[in-house]
Order: sequence, then structure tokens, then C-alpha cells
Amino acid sequence: MDLSIIIVNFNTPQLTIDCLQSVHQSATSYTYEVILIDNDSSDDSVARIQEEFPQMRLIVNRENVGFSRANNQGIRIAAGQYILLLNSDTIIKRDTFQIMIDFMRNHPQVGASGCKIVLPDGTLDKACKRGFPTPSASFYYAFGISKWFPKNPRFNQYQLSHLNPDDEYPIDCLVGAFMLVRREVIEQVGMLDEDFFMYGEDVDWCYRIKQAGWQIYYYPRTQIIHYKGASSRRKPYKIIYEFHRAMILFHRKHYKQKHSFLTNAIVYAGVGVKFSLALLKNKAIPVIKPNKKTDLGA
Repeated sequence: MDLSIIIVNFNTPQLTIDCLQSVHQSATSYTYEVILIDNDSSDDSVARIQEEFPQMRLIVNRENVGFSRANNQGIRIAAGQYILLLNSDTIIKRDTFQIMIDFMRNHPQVGASGCKIVLPDGTLDKACKRGFPTPSASFYYAFGISKWFPKNPRFNQYQLSHLNPDDEYPIDCLVGAFMLVRREVIEQVGMLDEDFFMYGEDVDWCYRIKQAGWQIYYYPRTQIIHYKGASSRRKPYKIIYEFHRAMILFHRKHYKQKHSFLTNAIVYAGVGVKFSLALLKNKAIPVIKPNKKTDLGA
């Protein structure tokens, strides 16, 4: 088996079905399998997906175990030489698998790679090519300084907006929406850290992969569409909480020992302020009926 594609579903049956259809319509000479993990959906996801794809490998969880743990369930039973984490709210192109695996086979020093990811309106999903969230990179990003100087590398260490999204180059981290990883890399560095529930696990994985001496590459010779949740909708508290908890967790794991007490205190205080502001901003958003096409649930 060349490729194992792991998809986690949570209350997004139509998004997941659309994603799976794009996968099965792909044109590739490589063999692949799809492993779907349902994270205790409360809707008719399992029945609808089984009806559409009765032969697919499906794991049905009896509780929402989070993104990291669910993907690890798939990784444990995967047979492929390459493991692809693929979000359920994505649509791939027919040539995506062929191009990306060709690239990996021709570049044995690359441990993980990702393609260009665009939003439904055609704009870049900036999370697909990032630097690590060091204290300085996080500061410039969180307080909007990177937007004031979009072409300055110093102030754009996180989103790398100074780099052309149509060029290929090594980066620090990819996004879990599309992340192609060699099996031997996973055997060396381990699977996703399950302390991260639904954010930050991709950054942490990339950090460990680079620490082990592998390259991580952004390769925009193919692209996928990523249907993210509408930012104008009020988010469940858990999403906001887990997003900010992941920041603290990543810093404690990888940067705490490298910085002074004062720097660490400033980082934690900054995350706390950002968390409070996010809650206030979210509370001000009127509650509207979710868009079934883009609602990712909590």
C-alpha cells in the first residue's frame, strides 16, 4: 500500500461525503486506502457515510476523543508507506495524490509535505505554510504587527506572508487539514500528541519532525479547497478554549526551558488576554443558524 488517507468526521456528513467523493475520483497510479474515524457524531453521519461508501474502513467512537487521538487510531491500523491527514471539509484535485507522492519519492530528505490550500473564495489558507510560534513570532502575529509589514520577514515569522504562495520551499510547519508524512518518520518521532485535543497537534508534530532532522516542505504544484467554519458565526466556548490552551501547551512543551521566567510570564499573560478578548468578541456575534455546508461543529 502506498498511501493511507485518514479522515476524522464529527457531525459533518455532507462535507465528509463530498471529500470522500473527491478522493475516489482522483487519478493516481499509487495504491491507497481510506480510513475514516467518526468522533461520536450526534447526527446521521455514520449511516449516511456507510450507505455511500459501504466498503470503507470505518471506526466509530463512542465519545469525542479529539482530533489527535482519532487520527492516531487511524495511523495505528494504516498500511501505507505514506500517511495523509486530510480534513473532512476539504476537496482534493484529481492529480493531488500523484503529484504529492511523486514529490516525496523524489525528495527522500523531506519527512512531511503539504500542498497549497485555498479557501472557497480562492484566497490562500495561510495556515498551510507557517513558521513555528516562537514568542517573537507570536507577538508580531497576535498584535497585528505582521499585517503592518506584510513583506518584512522579521515580522512575518509565523504566517510567512513575505513568501510567494506559488513557490515551493522548506518551512517549519504544515496544517493538519492536509499533511503527508512518511511512515518511517512516524516510527522515529511518534504519533500525534494526544494532549492536544483539536488545535496545535500539527505544529507540535512538525516541530518534532524537524528536531529529528527531517525537512518539511510546502509544495504548491497542486492544491485543495478547504471549507472552514464561517468566522462570522459565534463559536462554541470549547473551540475558543482549546485554541488558546494549545498555545500554552505548545509553549510549555517546547519553549519554556529556553526562555526566562519573565518571557514565559509575558507569553502566558498574552495568551490570557487574547483568550479574554476572543470570548468578548465571540459573545458580541449574534447567534445565527449554522450553514450546513461549512459548519464544522465543536
